[in-house]
Amino acid sequence: MSAFLLWLGWPVKPLAIFLFIGWVPFLFMEKAISEKVAPKRGRTFFKHAYLLLLLWNIFTTYWVSYSTLGGGIAAVVFNALFMMMPMMAFFWTKRAAGKTIGYLSLPVYWIAFEQFHLNWDLSWPWLTLGNGFASLPSWVQWYEYTGFLGGSLWVWGGNLLVFFALTSPAKNWSKWVAPVLTFLLPLLLSFYIGSQYQEQGETAEVVVVQPNVDPYKEKFEGGEGYIPFEQQFERLIKLSEQQITPNTKFVLWPETSISNGINWEENFGMSPVSYALRDFLARHPGVELVAGITSARLYPDSTQRSSTARFHEQVGYYDVYNAALHFKPTGQHAFYHKSKLVPGVEKTPYPGMFKALKMFSIDLGGIAGNMGSQDTRAVFRHSQNPQLSGAPVVCYESIYGEYVSEYIRNGANAIFIITNDAWWSDSPGYKQHLAYASLRAIETRRDVARSANTGISGFINQKGELLQKSGWWVPAALRGQIRFNQTQTFYTRHGEFIGHGTQWLALGLAFLALFLGFTRKTGKR
Repeated sequence: MSAFLLWLGWPVKPLAIFLFIGWVPFLFMEKAISEKVAPKRGRTFFKHAYLLLLLWNIFTTYWVSYSTLGGGIAAVVFNALFMMMPMMAFFWTKRAAGKTIGYLSLPVYWIAFEQFHLNWDLSWPWLTLGNGFASLPSWVQWYEYTGFLGGSLWVWGGNLLVFFALTSPAKNWSKWVAPVLTFLLPLLLSFYIGSQYQEQGETAEVVVVQPNVDPYKEKFEGGEGYIPFEQQFERLIKLSEQQITPNTKFVLWPETSISNGINWEENFGMSPVSYALRDFLARHPGVELVAGITSARLYPDSTQRSSTARFHEQVGYYDVYNAALHFKPTGQHAFYHKSKLVPGVEKTPYPGMFKALKMFSIDLGGIAGNMGSQDTRAVFRHSQNPQLSGAPVVCYESIYGEYVSEYIRNGANAIFIITNDAWWSDSPGYKQHLAYASLRAIETRRDVARSANTGISGFINQKGELLQKSGWWVPAALRGQIRFNQTQTFYTRHGEFIGHGTQWLALGLAFLALFLGFTRKTGKR
């Protein structure tokens, strides 16, 4: 029941109200196990809680298997297992420290885990509870202060108070005051903030392009219906020029739109693609291009190579990047290297672990050190007006709130998302991915321009409202006016203060539970 309710409340269904009761059956289950199952209670709880989390992962992220069956299986099996860490911590804390501290520890442990899950090498924060309101941005306008972990706290607070009301011996309506207010007050606050907020920043015209090239069959050489890169390039140019006007400042092409083999960054200015881009932009004065590209960089000094560098006898050490390219009419250009890489596909953080998975025919794709990255978030500024600056957010990076805020602190006044969501076929995956971009818009109060190879391209305003969108699996180009806001939100300046705070609280609670558990055993002796 908990798995079903959590799935029912998840985007893209506008039924987020079910998130406030989704954990209640779980809490009743834990109560029954703690009170009635004397022997091996921890093992019994683990089995039932893991089944809940496994089902929730399957219901909401089954579409990962469309890209790779083994990867999809591994994602749901292991992510559910990782989620058991805060569950078991709650179970043992409640047992050692009592009900009051135990129930208070549950949201602390959970949000501390969500913060951890945002930053370690096997990060997969798709099911962060605060993401559950992505289809209802009007409910969470206060994310500009708390970020999406504030939504996680809201969900847990609501569930615990509903559970306490249901288990309370009181028979009057007053026991429902706390859970009702916990739901209504943040909601009303959000409506108020949304009604008062005025969008800010200089307005400029942006074009987003959706070429709609099948990544399985058409995109890459070797596919059964491979479209030569020259034809893919012509499609991008043609779609762009259908929407470009004399007022256009940026054109966005999707992730890996320039994928004619490996483009060496050192010599890119002399490449045929570079000359073709100059010709394109020369026909449209004032326009600059942001595009996805597969690039590479050499390490002439092998002692300076990165940990992800590959080696080839003919060229030496080099890194390959899933990158964003900023190309100007003069031929000047800059690269940003995607740095939140997909575990098992774009990077293999624990090679031994993934080799073991392959023994069981669970192939997550990629190899150890597959893609390079960079330490800082780049900002692409228009050469004629530096205030027109965008954050080049590549695909998976757009689900990380604090990470995206790093671009804003570095001077990005809008968010440019370039992605390729066609790997997930026609499923909730690409719809959820689009919806999550609304949360980044609210957190940073930045307009979003989104270019997808296919999926959904479009524009989102600073309130997280989707203003324009393309269809699914159709070539398209859209033109929109977006604002470039220079003001930084509280969340942009301070990041995941809720996540970091709960991690310290979780550490203190864990020590308290250990101490109380030890003293209880000592007292029995």
